[in-house]
Amino acid sequence: MSLAAIPFTLGGVPMKLMADNALTRMASQSTNDRVLIILQMLGGNDGLNTLIPVKDYDLYYSRRANIAIPAKNSLRKMIMLDSTLASDAQVGLHPDMIGAKDLYDRGRVAIVQGVSYKNNNGSHFRGRDINFMGGSFNDYFSSGWVGRYLEQEFAPKLYPDDFPNADMLDPLAIEMGSEVTLIFHQSNNIPVSLSISDPEGFAALVNGLEGFQDQGIDPRGYPPTALMNSPYGKELNWILGLEGKSKDYAQRLYDVYKKSSPSTVTYPEKYPFNAPAGSLQNGLTSQLQLIARLLDGGGAGQGVKTKVFLVKIGGFDTHASQVENYDTTMGVHAALMYHISAGMQAFQADLRARGLEDRVLTVTTSEFGRRIHSNGSYGTDHGTGGSVYIFGLGVQPGMVGKVPDLTQDNVEIQYDYRQIYANILKDWMLVSESTINNDIFFKNFLNGPKEEGSGNYDYLPLAQQVITGVNESFINARFGQLECYPNPAKDLVNFSFLTNNTSQVQLDLLDAKGNVVSNVLNEQREAGKHEVQASVTELSAGLYFYQLKTGFVKESKKLVIVR
Repeated sequence: MSLAAIPFTLGGVPMKLMADNALTRMASQSTNDRVLIILQMLGGNDGLNTLIPVKDYDLYYSRRANIAIPAKNSLRKMIMLDSTLASDAQVGLHPDMIGAKDLYDRGRVAIVQGVSYKNNNGSHFRGRDINFMGGSFNDYFSSGWVGRYLEQEFAPKLYPDDFPNADMLDPLAIEMGSEVTLIFHQSNNIPVSLSISDPEGFAALVNGLEGFQDQGIDPRGYPPTALMNSPYGKELNWILGLEGKSKDYAQRLYDVYKKSSPSTVTYPEKYPFNAPAGSLQNGLTSQLQLIARLLDGGGAGQGVKTKVFLVKIGGFDTHASQVENYDTTMGVHAALMYHISAGMQAFQADLRARGLEDRVLTVTTSEFGRRIHSNGSYGTDHGTGGSVYIFGLGVQPGMVGKVPDLTQDNVEIQYDYRQIYANILKDWMLVSESTINNDIFFKNFLNGPKEEGSGNYDYLPLAQQVITGVNESFINARFGQLECYPNPAKDLVNFSFLTNNTSQVQLDLLDAKGNVVSNVLNEQREAGKHEVQASVTELSAGLYFYQLKTGFVKESKKLVIVR
């Protein structure tokens, strides 16, 4: 047996430590310090009220009029995502996804449309198992894709005999919550559980566990000598060894947590608008805050070397009352969109403040999407395809895929979910293609179709093997100044600029000392390319600068005036 799942709470967040011969080996032998966070959206997210179709908005509205997000003429209307996308990919975000829009504009979000698997049957439990095991609809693996990835990647040290050690003090995967999910399992695992209440008390509690202070008779139920070499004896001995390891891991995480500083970034705690009471509290942000603190550990490489985290947010099974009957932009789903969007915006800012942003990538998962048409209860029923969101400085930002065919009953598959994971493993975790194809997913999900009816398997540029200027080029294609003309100028100058959101735009002329000599523009503009003309006849000859400010963008260029 090779896996222990040890639950406790740290910083008020329930956690599980995944510790096995592969998981605990990884930190000491990994060739990179990259971290993957899997954000589980429990219940099946409604992708069509997350990403609202633009070109086919009238059809979208006709299929779900009682829950449709307004496109215009409303204070709370959809947020246009990206004016540079092709018409068949144009979408608007839910109005409570302002944080996600900001991250997208900064080149820190990738989105994939139409993600599913062949013969998706819309089952919560089966859907989660399939997504976690990394198999097809008719596979029943006892292991998960992350467990197989870790098992194949590293040298054959054995747990628990060799771990923890001086080179590897940390568990390699941590799961938030009280469940033991399939994703980290390898073949023939038996998870063991230990519950601890709070960061100040759990170390003392672990040290005082019955059995750690042995006086000849083991109160944990050690088998009689005659059974020592029996299957029962070996199994129990393995479990007791894992229980002993939990003491070391719990103490280690407690020490790292206490050495780290609380965040300087304010995380959102509650949904600021109307929603049922159970949806108001943001249950995701405490998990993200904890991860940031554990990875930081006080700085200077003192944080945990944990490679994979699983965080969870529930409430997406929105058969009824997905929206408020008096306002389709509010309700349960709106609160969930806010929690994820604002939570991820704060988390990225926290990582950036701690100098960790280039190490962490987050990918969402949900067992299925919802139907294209709404039901009579202001909700949506189980569907098939959905959308996946990837956050981080290391993404290849942008949109992959097209708006779904809204004439269908379900969102059709464009990409198999394993293709998302396979490309992230390749480009973010730097796993070899042969390992991905032969040992993790057992099929080639990196190029060429391999399962009839299960999507397009072309290469997906979702993450960066080497973080370069991808984000900057993405931003520059959507925001900033184009050249003015004529330049040099005598009387009239035409200024042009790009913006990718509706925002206040300020354009000033500055002299060589940086003093504002003329305000050319200061007003709200829609997304797109704009041009404005200004007179410079009253300015003397010389060198000037024209400066654009819009949102987070501030850019200056030279202008020469001649007489």
